[in-house]
Amino acid sequence: MAAGTGNTSPYEMFLALAREHEPTHRYTPGRDVEKWRAETLSEVLATLGRPPAPATADAELVAEWQQGEVVTQRWAVPVSAHLTAYAYVNRPAGSDPSQRRPGILCWHGHSQGGKEVVMGNDSSSAYRDTDSELNTSYGRQLAEQGFVTFGIDWMGYGDQDDSAKPHHRNLARGRDWCNLYYLQATMLGMTPLGINLAHGRALVDFVATLPFVDADQLGVMGLSGGGTMTLWSALADERLKAVEIICYSDLFEFFAFRDLNFCGSQITPGLYGLVDVSDLQGLLAPRPLLVDIGTYDQCFRLESAMACYSQVAEIYRAAGASDRLELDLFPGGHGWGGNRSVAFFSRHLGALP
Repeated sequence: MAAGTGNTSPYEMFLALAREHEPTHRYTPGRDVEKWRAETLSEVLATLGRPPAPATADAELVAEWQQGEVVTQRWAVPVSAHLTAYAYVNRPAGSDPSQRRPGILCWHGHSQGGKEVVMGNDSSSAYRDTDSELNTSYGRQLAEQGFVTFGIDWMGYGDQDDSAKPHHRNLARGRDWCNLYYLQATMLGMTPLGINLAHGRALVDFVATLPFVDADQLGVMGLSGGGTMTLWSALADERLKAVEIICYSDLFEFFAFRDLNFCGSQITPGLYGLVDVSDLQGLLAPRPLLVDIGTYDQCFRLESAMACYSQVAEIYRAAGASDRLELDLFPGGHGWGGNRSVAFFSRHLGALP
């Protein structure tokens, strides 16, 4: 090798490794989907690491109020032995609180306030601007349409933001809490993704006991990082019978290695050694799946997003479930299309009362 001709960039090294890489459990056309799923899912879920110890305390109602066409409850929900999360539960105003309705777990993304805008908080100009730009208030809008919606923050956002009131811990010093939590969690044999999923499962456990929720008709949806949480929530909990992944369709080679568009709350050790994002979504088959892709999304670019969706469509076709996969390809950016959601969840979670 001539002097000065070798690569000295670690970024280029990892990019080359990603381009050459073939996950060991990637779905290949012609494989039996049920057999592939049986061989793959358990190994994927094992990468989440050790879950947190479960909580033993009961949830406590903080307050209930009506805003427009939605009644909101704020609950303090112990989600693990060492953490309590504040949850919002929305239901349609004027509905019979003893009449059970389909419920939808709503995950937020990397957005200001975490769950606040998603669940309908429009109390500040910043929240209103976020919703106006990204159409992220799906937790409020679907409650207006007759569903029960519910959500908590994942670690680092909203009530679980260590730098915000009442915590006031400025230890991150400009670093991303998601990445710091990843470093801490993996030292303990855990992952932030696994911890957040356990918290979401504890929330589902609680909400399923409410008298106005049909525990047999539950779904999940989320945007961006919330799309990651949605995908993994459904993989880990089959009670979630219908799934909407919003602007989280792409391939690791492009968004993770080329664009560096990810964080420590979205990955697990060795994950890409096993599968790609299209495989993760395909593991949901034959469960109903609605995928939202924005044609002008600059986080997950259209070309690789559609390549991911095409691979998912192949898995659903092979599983004999093409009729359970839908695409909302909308002319917008990194946000919620919202064009098919009500019909999708109504069709797969049962008619609304």
